[in-house]
Amino acid sequence: MKYVVVVGDGMADYPLKVLKDKTPLEVASTPNMDFIASKGKGGKLVTIPNGMPRGSDVANLSLLGYNPEEYYTGRGPLEAASAGVPLGRGEVAFRCNFITEHEGKIEDFTAGHISSQEGKQLIELLNTSRLTTHGKFYTGMSYRNLFVCSCGADVKAVPPHDITGERIDRNLIKDGEDAELLNKIMLDSKNILEKSEVNRKRVAAGHNPANMIWLWGQGKKPELPDFKEVYGLRGAVISAVDLIKGLGIYTGLKAISVPGATGYYDTNYRNKADYALKIIEEVDYCYIHIEAPDEAGHEGNLEMKMKAIEAIDKEIIGRILDNLENFRIAVVTDHPTPIEIKTHTADAVPFAVYGPGSNRDEMKAFSEKDADKGRYTKRKGWELTNILIDKIR
Repeated sequence: MKYVVVVGDGMADYPLKVLKDKTPLEVASTPNMDFIASKGKGGKLVTIPNGMPRGSDVANLSLLGYNPEEYYTGRGPLEAASAGVPLGRGEVAFRCNFITEHEGKIEDFTAGHISSQEGKQLIELLNTSRLTTHGKFYTGMSYRNLFVCSCGADVKAVPPHDITGERIDRNLIKDGEDAELLNKIMLDSKNILEKSEVNRKRVAAGHNPANMIWLWGQGKKPELPDFKEVYGLRGAVISAVDLIKGLGIYTGLKAISVPGATGYYDTNYRNKADYALKIIEEVDYCYIHIEAPDEAGHEGNLEMKMKAIEAIDKEIIGRILDNLENFRIAVVTDHPTPIEIKTHTADAVPFAVYGPGSNRDEMKAFSEKDADKGRYTKRKGWELTNILIDKIR
């Protein structure tokens, strides 16, 4: 038996007036998701425990089958693992966003989705500029990068996507003895980045500049049990996002790189499906993560969110249903990223499982509303794996 999980990051939403009080999942053309829901079983999962960060790191750790309250240490170390950056004892990894600062506010938490090549040049500039002697910057993908140091594990830092449009001075790092030091690094970065050749060219071309960094998501190296030891399955993860790859590395799953996977609207959906079909010949379990719906939610871009959902349905789920035999498949979203809110919420999310032994329930379509008819009522997110492999019925 083969097992596949397809995660549309941020797909869930709230009813919108422009959609006649329906959600994007209800209106988008998703015949394959609806087939899974109508022929299988499902319901809703609580992927983010009370009081924990409403992020994809917590939610995907949960969906992989691990209780975040027991294993979560922060987002930074997960991305460090994907980037091949080892963390020593006492070292702390921060997620380091390039952002666009304008008139004291965060105008764009992605710096116009700066290219990875531009980001690499700016990271090299930061490391050679003597911005700080307390740590080192590492290149990631696009606006998503890293800062590793030996301080700041106990501070409170706000994700920039939660405060877009707000004043920087009201959202700086708080608490902990290293807060002042880390805030100085962020604020001083503007003097270096604004003068860079990369940003001069971006501004001339009409693009948002990456004129400041934002540190958040800090944590030390986690200790996660091997997925195979816990669930008896050899597995792999497919994602363009470093934190998902990092989760795979820490749990002993193969992190598969896919040509054309970008973590944005232009990601190669079909390649993700084809690489999943290829790797599933070698392993028992494949976790496919797609970031695009979440990016659309953060931008408040309803059209692109609908297109991303439909592409996932057609190019990934459809191809798997057509080409895989003797398998069970789950479709799920990690958390909602509502169009009108433009950030994550901790609401329970819809999921559905189809395959041998998945006795049908009352779900007729894959949506937030229909998920309330499923047999599983707000189960814990880390129970998904056991539901998929039929250890929970």
